Amino acid sequence: MTDRPAVLIMQPHLAPLSPFLESAYAVYRFWEHPPLEAAHDIRALVVAGEAPLDKALIERLPNLDLIACFTAGYDGIDLDWCRQRGLPVTHAPGVNHEDVADHALGLILSARRQIVSGDRDVRSGAWTAERRTITASLGGQTVGIVGLGAIGKAVAARALAFRMKVVWWGPRPKSVDWPRADSLLDLARASDILVVACRADETNRGLISREILDALGPDGLLVNVSRGQVVDEDALIAALKAGTLGQAALDVFVEEPTDPARWADVPNLVLTPHTAGATTAGVQGMLMLLMQNLQAHFAGEPLTTPVP
Repeated sequence: MTDRPAVLIMQPHLAPLSPFLESAYAVYRFWEHPPLEAAHDIRALVVAGEAPLDKALIERLPNLDLIACFTAGYDGIDLDWCRQRGLPVTHAPGVNHEDVADHALGLILSARRQIVSGDRDVRSGAWTAERRTITASLGGQTVGIVGLGAIGKAVAARALAFRMKVVWWGPRPKSVDWPRADSLLDLARASDILVVACRADETNRGLISREILDALGPDGLLVNVSRGQVVDEDALIAALKAGTLGQAALDVFVEEPTDPARWADVPNLVLTPHTAGATTAGVQGMLMLLMQNLQAHFAGEPLTTPVP
């Protein structure tokens, strides 16, 4: 048995956390090998909150007493299941929502002003003296925001700075300055640009359906900085190919990493590899909260940022 608390990092992309955790804990990495020899020692799982929780593994770790999400989101965690087992869950809220909102505006600019396709034209020689691309101004366009949490509010503030109008929809009214649409469908109909910034869970899988995409229409732009499963990806691809949706800009996908062949012949599309919140400051903030939560837990103190 180790003389230091043992933690198990679950996903390979969290490997850079290892040296920070190793300063205080015995660290195991699930992708290297199942930690059978340490099953009785492991007290905390360090996970990406969007990844499905491995319940079968947890059943084999008798002394596990914390799930520590490195991320703000925790949509892969079955909270009821954890509560039934007295297993607390922590996360990292409030550290990268401004960065995600910046990225959302970058996606809007890249798509609406055709920055990415313009870059390709310059590099390929498609730009000629006779050809100049004309794009729409952002000023006066209506941005509809799905979900008005920290990210949604930050997107709204930026949209106003770009002279755009803001409308939003979420399941519960909020006391904010921007009008709330009566329904998601009404929001899509009223929007030139629809930004998906809601928290994901099993209740809103496929929320952005074919009906919503049709309502957004052939001049509309869909931006997703939430989770891939919130959008019906097959319907989205079909709508872009058919021209019933004008454009899409995505930072998140149903399967990650996404299969590049899936998008190879899809027009009017800007893609980024789930990097909206991946800034130096954002990652440092998440690391700080992770370390604080682990320290508090093993010291028997109140957790810094428990999931409510």
